[in-house]
Amino acid sequence: MTHALGFTEEDLRRLAGTRSFERGLGYLSAVSRLDIGVAVITATVDGTDAYEVELAEDEAGGLTGWCDCPYGQDGNFCKHCVALGLTVLGQTHCVQQQRSAATSRTRLLNTWLEARTREELLALVREQLADDRDLRRRLELRAATAGQDTVTARERILSLLDTRPFARYGYVEYADARAYGQQATEAVNALRTLTASGQAGAAVEVAREALLALGRAYGEIDDSDGLIGVVATGLAEAHLEACRTALPDPVETAEWLVGHLLDDGNDVTDTELFDYREVLGEPGMARARELVVAAWRANPKGWTQKYLMERLLKADGGSVDALVAVHAADLAPNGHTHLVIAKELEAAGRAAEALEWAERGLREAESDRGPDDDLVAFVCERYARACRLADVVALRRDLLGARPSLAAYQYLRTAARAAGAWDGSERAGALEVLKAAAQPQKDQWYDGSALVDALMDDADLDAAWQAAADGYADQQQWLSLADRIRDRQPADALTVYLRWIDPLRKQTGDSTYERMAELLLSARSCHRTLGTEAEFAAYLAALRTDQKRKRKLMATLDQHGL
Repeated sequence: MTHALGFTEEDLRRLAGTRSFERGLGYLSAVSRLDIGVAVITATVDGTDAYEVELAEDEAGGLTGWCDCPYGQDGNFCKHCVALGLTVLGQTHCVQQQRSAATSRTRLLNTWLEARTREELLALVREQLADDRDLRRRLELRAATAGQDTVTARERILSLLDTRPFARYGYVEYADARAYGQQATEAVNALRTLTASGQAGAAVEVAREALLALGRAYGEIDDSDGLIGVVATGLAEAHLEACRTALPDPVETAEWLVGHLLDDGNDVTDTELFDYREVLGEPGMARARELVVAAWRANPKGWTQKYLMERLLKADGGSVDALVAVHAADLAPNGHTHLVIAKELEAAGRAAEALEWAERGLREAESDRGPDDDLVAFVCERYARACRLADVVALRRDLLGARPSLAAYQYLRTAARAAGAWDGSERAGALEVLKAAAQPQKDQWYDGSALVDALMDDADLDAAWQAAADGYADQQQWLSLADRIRDRQPADALTVYLRWIDPLRKQTGDSTYERMAELLLSARSCHRTLGTEAEFAAYLAALRTDQKRKRKLMATLDQHGL
């Protein structure tokens, strides 16, 4: 293993960002208790509090940092990590020596431990247990799971999943979730040990309780890193392993399993019914089918009930009609479920019925929610395959009328061009639809019309300019249009830039100053094309005089060479 540092100052800057990196420069003198190990570097950095900081290098040369300051606990590479990294880089000359010393210390410790007698090692462990309550509890759990004390094992495993010691305000916050997850992982290991030590039957029962406990607590944990989800998956896998070993009563297991799958608390585990096929056998699977069908009939609109029915039908080779019935019992208002049914029918070789369902979805979609874009694309693609291009155009035309937008206009244009019917009345009609949907208003800042966007998208800039002049454009559309005509119509573009500079004179803030500078640069470009640079210089001088009290604006203008 190499002893050289695998990171550079630039790596620290990249990981931390410029702001945290620069703030880290002020903490170099606050680094203490530095310990350079083979792959891990630790230290204490004094800030608002004394923070424990750790840098770790992986075999590929990547660097990670952890700090128990609030910013670091949110997963950020903080200023304290930067300070530690820079301190270590400043001691590059002795890193190899310190890492070699760490390797030697580890080797020496291992040699010393191997030379101790059984009695000496036991005395050493007991000494540590007297001072470390967490270590004592972990070893007590291992002792219980390795022996026959299932009562103690159950108690310890469930206590490891108790969130109360970590929920300072009734909720496990992100800063505490990592420690809770590490503790909960011990519960997974203990369950597997129970199974491996010949107590699989007990492991089955305890795992059920553990899954229930974590499922109920999960909603009160900030699991942004997904660590608790990994623990939940581990619990589910430990339960399955125990079942495969113990082979509990298949019918009773099926009843528990289906109940667990239908419980909202199962969302965290993603337990899969068919993973238990071997455990359940035919009697258990038959009982599971009965329960799933009954649950679906009682609540055909339940997401889990529908999912389980779909999985059963597909796994058992059920008929497509039965699958369609499951989906048809709860049709989404945007037509998405119709699309799901259409795809199932098409996959079964029933293309005509598939298209009928898709067309039905278009008809039944609620106007404020649909139709689903994928459903529309499905129907249009099938029409095109059948050379029904006029039907594609008609559908796209109807959708534009129902929900006018630039995207709907573009879809209609593509369809009409494919059918050779765009230039002429089709385009004119589409533009009339967009115009009718807009409300003209002079000098509006927001909510410009799709009409102007469509005309610019068509590169019909003269018509777009006229629509904007008629009040159909907002500020951003005016500016986009000015940018596109600036080279050939600099005088018109200049009027737009100057018009939108004036309101900014009364505003403050960094974003406002940057926006004013951008508009001034565009205006200067127009004056250069017109050969009127002196006029722009006079305008800029007057503006700077008028705004001179805004020192940040003056600095921004200077930065842009204005």
